[in-house]
Amino acid sequence: MTRHGAESVVSNGTGNTAHRSIPLAKRLLFPSAPQSSFDLPPLILTPVSRELNAELYDFIALALRAFVQPWWSKITRYDKEFLPVITEILTHVFRTLEERLAMAHQRGDLANLVFRDVPLLVIQHYRDFKLAQSKEHTSYAVGGALSVPIMFHASQPHMAVRSGGELDLDYVRVLVDHILRACLPKQDWDPEPERVIVREIMVKIVAKDVMGKVAEPWFIEKMMLDQLMNTPNPKPKNPISHPNTFSMHAILVFVLTLIQSISGACLALVHAYRQLAITIKEVHQYSETTETVPAPAVSSAPAASPLIGTDPLLVSQTSSERSVPSPKPSTSSLASVSLDQTPPLESSSSADVKETVPHDYATCPLHMVSEVLSMHSRFASNAIISIIGMVVSQALAGNWLDKFLPYLLTRTLSTSLLHNTILTAKRTLFPNGYPAPPPIDPTLEEQAETRRRLVNFFDDNAFAPLLLGPRPSDTISAALEPLESRECNVHLIMVLLDRIVGVLFPELLDGTG
Repeated sequence: MTRHGAESVVSNGTGNTAHRSIPLAKRLLFPSAPQSSFDLPPLILTPVSRELNAELYDFIALALRAFVQPWWSKITRYDKEFLPVITEILTHVFRTLEERLAMAHQRGDLANLVFRDVPLLVIQHYRDFKLAQSKEHTSYAVGGALSVPIMFHASQPHMAVRSGGELDLDYVRVLVDHILRACLPKQDWDPEPERVIVREIMVKIVAKDVMGKVAEPWFIEKMMLDQLMNTPNPKPKNPISHPNTFSMHAILVFVLTLIQSISGACLALVHAYRQLAITIKEVHQYSETTETVPAPAVSSAPAASPLIGTDPLLVSQTSSERSVPSPKPSTSSLASVSLDQTPPLESSSSADVKETVPHDYATCPLHMVSEVLSMHSRFASNAIISIIGMVVSQALAGNWLDKFLPYLLTRTLSTSLLHNTILTAKRTLFPNGYPAPPPIDPTLEEQAETRRRLVNFFDDNAFAPLLLGPRPSDTISAALEPLESRECNVHLIMVLLDRIVGVLFPELLDGTG
């Protein structure tokens, strides 16, 4: 691994001005490179624009300057090698994760994760919470001595979560160690100080900063409300004032307005038909190409995605700098979830691309929506969800959705999404180039107001009673209850994290990782 030396700093005014004009990523992460003519090397294997590559490096530089450089400068003020070394380690991790994503995408495990595993885990979470809630005032709760989170923990025991909802950091450390060992070459894995520092940074970010915030019920409700508030609603048009008396001018305006409306509707239909035809053609081409893609070899990079032209994120056109262990078959941990008309989760294998069992990607999301909103307990919503289920279960519709949903997932996970995510994270975490002060948690009154707005959001919707019952607020309130326990949310986050890691690193599930 190349070690970067220190760079002398010019002390005159002209040198300082030129020094400030150099991007932070070049000054901090590549101090020994010629700053004026040096181009940042690709951080990931997927071909991306120079702007996105620069944004990725800038985000890493801001994070290292904020969270590593302050305490490292107290140890040694003149060392310029440490941050470039961490950047090299992060580059290996990002590229390996990208390769793993591409391999999981080729095997179909990524689509199984999004459209089957995640809905099944959410369904199991809701069922276990309702079961624990039903035992709250019974003898199962030992006369009320056992709370709902404790009984929920008994139905979903996890070695990383204690009965009180506290997360075991040692579990996360071991998990991150396995990931680093799979991602890093030997020369970066062997030095224990570097590996421990990177591991502790990742543990702090994942276990304390991210999971500690996401598990809070008010944070989940605020995110839901923000997404609903950002949904564009059609604004009512200003009513056209009509004169009280008929005139040739009024008749002419009415006729021209009618012609314009008809022509606009026709153009919209033509555009929608063309877009639908293009989408169907792309879905069939995507399906035919993915069915013919060979399984990745043991020591080669994943094959290029068939959707290179649609700007996918999970694609790699260049070969890897080092080999990645071939994933081995692994059994799913979701066998305990039983759903009517839901096929069991089959184990995925890198040697088999086409499975004999249909994917049926649309069934589990429908079951999840039905479980969360309790749709089978009401006649109208039960009829609607049953009709949708019958349409989806048809051979033609089911096969087309099995092709369309993975295609839609690949189009969604694009470099434009990554670019927007990086920009949003920079504005949120580093508004002025430095970490923003930690946000103050909302008060109990503010949390109650957020929940009230979320519960009453659909009260004015004319179609809400069909799906949510005569009182939509009661249905939404009942749907939020399984997410209003921080201790139970930690269980859900951990099982989701385990499943994501199992898809990217399947060798960890059989004990060979």
